[in-house]
Amino acid sequence: MRRSPLVLVVLFALAGWFAWQERAAAPPRDTPSPRAAKPAARPLATPVPAAGDRSLDRAIAAHARDAQVTGSGTVARLLRDDNEGSRHQRFLVDVGDGRTVLIAHNIELAARVEPLRVGDRVEFAGEFEWNDRGGVVHWTHPDPRGRHRAGYVRVAAQ
Repeated sequence: MRRSPLVLVVLFALAGWFAWQERAAAPPRDTPSPRAAKPAARPLATPVPAAGDRSLDRAIAAHARDAQVTGSGTVARLLRDDNEGSRHQRFLVDVGDGRTVLIAHNIELAARVEPLRVGDRVEFAGEFEWNDRGGVVHWTHPDPRGRHRAGYVRVAAQ
């Protein structure tokens, strides 16, 4: 059976139109879907460790990656904001025994930690990533998509 070229053109045009309609109705890829924007319905399997639990000490000693930690220390140095990609407030915290960690606090998803000065005592929770300078703590804020454990940074009462 031989099909007319006009029928094939019409079929391709209809297929293209349906594909365009489906794509136009879908949310843009960089926008979370309404379902993803909801907070997690149940707590994640491992809760954020309690303050004073030594999780940061263990993560540093093990050169851990993706480790949920809590910690505290003294602000040793304020650094310029990282404006590449998502903006982050950055500062070094002396956590004792000559060790420092970099706190990378996303200021697009959470408020800037203010006021913050060298010498301030801070408490934090987040995800630790070891590096040759001691490590970075990030995810110090809630996840708007509800997929990642929320962290925090707060200036301790003096």
